[in-house]
Amino acid sequence: PTSVHRAALSGIMPPVSEPPGQNGTQHTIIFNVSKRETHVPTNGYKKLARKLKNSYRVVINKEEFTSERISEAQLIILGCPREKFTTKEFDILKDYVRRGGSLLIMASEGGEERTGTNLNYLLEEMGIWVSSDAVVRASFFKYLHPKEVLISNGVINREINRAAGKRVPGASKDKASGSLEFVYPYGCTLNVTKPAVPVLSTGFISYPINRPVAAFCKYNAGRVAVIGSTQIFDDMYLDKEENTQLQEVVFKWLDPRHSFELNSIDAEDPEVADYHHVPETDQLADNWRGCLQESEEVPRDFLTIYDDSLFKFDMSLVPQAVELYELLDVKHEPLSLIPPLFETPYPPLKPAVFPPILNE
Repeated sequence: PTSVHRAALSGIMPPVSEPPGQNGTQHTIIFNVSKRETHVPTNGYKKLARKLKNSYRVVINKEEFTSERISEAQLIILGCPREKFTTKEFDILKDYVRRGGSLLIMASEGGEERTGTNLNYLLEEMGIWVSSDAVVRASFFKYLHPKEVLISNGVINREINRAAGKRVPGASKDKASGSLEFVYPYGCTLNVTKPAVPVLSTGFISYPINRPVAAFCKYNAGRVAVIGSTQIFDDMYLDKEENTQLQEVVFKWLDPRHSFELNSIDAEDPEVADYHHVPETDQLADNWRGCLQESEEVPRDFLTIYDDSLFKFDMSLVPQAVELYELLDVKHEPLSLIPPLFETPYPPLKPAVFPPILNE
């Protein structure tokens, strides 16, 4: 018998090599802060980092990306960077995802134009583009600010609801009914094409209507998730509505150990609307405009346009004026002169009450 057989007979098995990150140790999540991200574990994502520490090892990266520095990480989170990445850093991130790493990118309202980053250079290869717009709610409900959008029907792919424990067509009745309700604060929309798949939208009450706000993409062996709002998992909004369940679903899909497959039917034909641009009312209000935008066709005889009956001098109303004397019972006689009454500048003279005092 071989040494392995002898070890098996003795009850001792030799060590078996396992892939990195699968050897029973905690997976590592890196929060990048080297690009002046707005949300980091020490500011904005305190609750999220505290929750992730129960299952992962959370690390903060303050330096530029290198292959050695991110090789042990299973997930990298970019919480709305405000500086541009170099081409070398993009190549490192692409290689990291190709080898099986996961990447979560959070954007903000205004897109690249407002934050000053260049994430679209990385995402366009994956079929995702962050738009330079903002999502607002068309009607007031529950939240005061219009950009704090409550979306109750924004799940595009039914597997998101299934992973969150919601009832989907064909599921068992013990599942909770309805769709995920989440608040989407100060976010933008996404343009999504294949190979990426939109999973969340703005719904039909928010504006822009039915536009993607979150997308997943399998890039070679890795996974990339993009969400248009970095504040959706903020300390202020993480416990609002069902944002916590949504956060768990997103991280579950990004974790290869617990990941799930998206519904292929919804991925092929997602319920999203085309992007419609609206005019800038503020700018149009300042422009000069003529009073008459449209006019009727001018006849050949332009004299017919004039109406002489509105202004004229004639005797057509004299008979009606004479009849008024009888109707009002007034004598019909020539007018007489009325003596004028002129106002006197001084009061009339009055006799003195006391006799004058004469000098002797």
